[in-house]
Amino acid sequence: MRPFAPLAALLLLAACGSGRGAMPAMSDGPAQAECRAEARQSPEVEAQWRRVVIGLPSSEEQVRRERAQAESRAFTDCLRRRGLVRGGGVEPRRQPGF
Repeated sequence: MRPFAPLAALLLLAACGSGRGAMPAMSDGPAQAECRAEARQSPEVEAQWRRVVIGLPSSEEQVRRERAQAESRAFTDCLRRRGLVRGGGVEPRRQPGF
């Protein structure tokens, strides 16, 4: 018997867990897909890439976080304009940065 066979079997069993507590994945409808595409192309999101200092990992990471936040805001704004979600809610948790 190979020495890694028991480990592989345990990993396979762990991957097939019961999944209790996991929320089912929500599929996007046509309106959500259109809003995601619109959010990716929003001017605020595109402007984030102009601020990056190439080769400086901290700058790249900060711009990546800010771009994700801008895309999330644009997506939510699009859904609100279409009447698919109401205003309010909880602001997403922000990662500390330097």
